[in-house]
Amino acid sequence: MAGTLQTLILSPATSKMVLLCPRNMRFSSHGTRLSVCPVKIGPRRSTLRPVRACEASGQVGGNDYAPKTPRKVKAGNPFSKFVADNFLPLALIGGVALGLANPSLGCLADRYYLSKFSTFGIFIISGLTLRSREIGAAAEAWPVGMFGLGSILLFTPYFSKLILQIQLQPQEFVTGLAIFSCMPTTLSSGVALTQLAGGNSALALAMTVISNLLGILIVPFSLSKLIADGVGVTVPTKQLFKSLVLTLLFPLILGKILRESFRGLADFVDNNQKLFSRISAVFLSLVPWIQVSRSRSLLLMVQPEIFLVAIGMGIVLHIFLLAFNAFAIQCLSMVTGGGQSVFGKKENANAALLVASQKTLPVMVAVVEQLGGAFGESGLLVLPCVAAHLIQIIMDSFLVNFWLRKDAASNGLKVA
Repeated sequence: MAGTLQTLILSPATSKMVLLCPRNMRFSSHGTRLSVCPVKIGPRRSTLRPVRACEASGQVGGNDYAPKTPRKVKAGNPFSKFVADNFLPLALIGGVALGLANPSLGCLADRYYLSKFSTFGIFIISGLTLRSREIGAAAEAWPVGMFGLGSILLFTPYFSKLILQIQLQPQEFVTGLAIFSCMPTTLSSGVALTQLAGGNSALALAMTVISNLLGILIVPFSLSKLIADGVGVTVPTKQLFKSLVLTLLFPLILGKILRESFRGLADFVDNNQKLFSRISAVFLSLVPWIQVSRSRSLLLMVQPEIFLVAIGMGIVLHIFLLAFNAFAIQCLSMVTGGGQSVFGKKENANAALLVASQKTLPVMVAVVEQLGGAFGESGLLVLPCVAAHLIQIIMDSFLVNFWLRKDAASNGLKVA
């Protein structure tokens, strides 16, 4: 029988060690941790078990010191991890599917202006999560913001000239996408996606608000010069301006005031960033749900192959917008100092790429309603734009998801 030589190893105790030790770990009167390790040297049997420091598992003794609870959690991890990693794309696709399966709920939601409520909610959350230092970061990135505004309102509308060269029946599909390319950026999608991507959300907010307010004045000029060749186009300026102030500026300012007025609320929001990001994603998913529900009956009247061509045109348009803005941002980054310039910072570049590459549907619908059939049947003009609007949000949600996975992998390598 083998005996044991008992050795006492003394090491200073720290708060971190105390947290990692089991509850029954004993300490000496001097505050040192005692670790008992048996070493076999003879025929007598050891009567002491080794005590090991481990994570808080509540189990000591025997040959198994690994906690058993995590093993039970891992069984559900693959599905829950998939949902967590792809929450936004799944929410958007779920909204589209729900609108196709049961449009009555979406039409009811539209009747009670739920889409405006969702935009209001996204900008309230934007104000709640907007830190003062982020406003300073947006001010420092003003050259990026100026490029974004120029791209949204001046450069990308020229893609309408290329779109009009496509021959497709009904011609309203082509004209509708050309009008869509002249619109300002999305009211909520770009900001929500920028927040999810960890980009400069204050910069995204500034580009969104300013481009939509300026767009009220610039869009009629763009349509008349690029599409209508001088045909007079009127836009409901007063109604659009009032709507933008109520759904963008007011909730944004309200959220910021609430954040600055209640310190506890600010801490709660900062400690639950992931929760508020998912709430924004749910609000964002209401847009495709309502739009698909409203357009389902019209969609069923169009031949599937023609509508698929229109969807393909929407995909190509968004790819061209992403490629154009990504190339322009990269060139400006190289010219202004590379990675040290405001264009080289990832958070600024991501915000500009997402916001400047999207086009808004609600403003387009408001413009078409005021045209009085000058460019064709209003429903056919809007229908391909609904598809293009959904496509750009879904495509960009996958792009954001790719960025997040890439960042997580990079952080994992740094830790390792």
